[in-house]
Amino acid sequence: MSRLKITIGYDGTNYAGWQVQPNGVTVQEVLERVLAKLNGSPVKVHGSGRTDQGVHARGQVAHFDLEKEFSPRDLNRALNALLPEDVRVLKVQKAKADFHARKHAVEKTYCYFIWNGETMPPTERLYHLHVQQKLDLEAMRRAAKMLVGRHDFAAFTANPNRVVESTVRELFDLLVRKRGNEIAIVARGEGFLYKMVRSLAGWLLRVGKGEVSPEETVDILESKIRTARVPTAQPQGLFLWKVSYRR
Repeated sequence: MSRLKITIGYDGTNYAGWQVQPNGVTVQEVLERVLAKLNGSPVKVHGSGRTDQGVHARGQVAHFDLEKEFSPRDLNRALNALLPEDVRVLKVQKAKADFHARKHAVEKTYCYFIWNGETMPPTERLYHLHVQQKLDLEAMRRAAKMLVGRHDFAAFTANPNRVVESTVRELFDLLVRKRGNEIAIVARGEGFLYKMVRSLAGWLLRVGKGEVSPEETVDILESKIRTARVPTAQPQGLFLWKVSYRR
C-alpha cells in the first residue's frame, strides 16, 4: 500500500458538499468512485475538512492509500481523465505512511467573494454573493480586526449535529479586500468551526450595510451564543483556498 496526497479544486455548485452522504452526490464520492476503478478495489479518501453544498475549493487536500503503484504524474493524468470537469486534481504527491490530511493541517485559508455593484455579470453568479448596496469597507475592517486572535467563536458557528470538543479557535487574519466591484473576505486560521467563515462573512456584511456597528462585534463574540443577529452568508461565495502543513 502506498499513501498519496492530492490537492483538489472543484466547483461545488452541483454537489451536496465534500463528504459522502445519502442525500446527494458529493466530491468525496466521485473521487472514491474513480479511485476504486483505477485501484481495482474500494478506496477511502480522507479530506482536510468538509465543505458544504455549493461551496467551492481551490486548494482542498486529501489523502488515500492505493494497492496499485502509480507515479504521481500518471495518477494525476488518470484521475483527471475520469473525473467530471468540475473536479480537478491539481497535484499528486507521495506521502509518508502516517500522513493525515486533516489531523496534520496547521493552517487553512478561506476566501468569501462578494460582487458589490448594481449588476453582477452572469458568469460570476455561481462564485459571488451579489450585494447591490454600497458597503462600508472601513467599518467592515474595524469589525474584522476585533475577531482576529484566539477566541471562543461559539457565536459564529452553527450546530454541526456532532460532538465538538471546543469552539475555541485562533484566527490569524481576517482581511477585507476590494478590486473593482469584487470584495474578498479572507480568513486565515488554525481551523474553522461548522459554517464559521460564512457566519463571519454574514456578520461583516451586516456591518458593511450599516445594520450594526463594528463595536457590537465584541459583544457578539463575548456572548458565546449563536443568535439570528449573526446570519450565515450564502454558500456560493465561499472557497477553500489553501491548506498548509508543517514541512
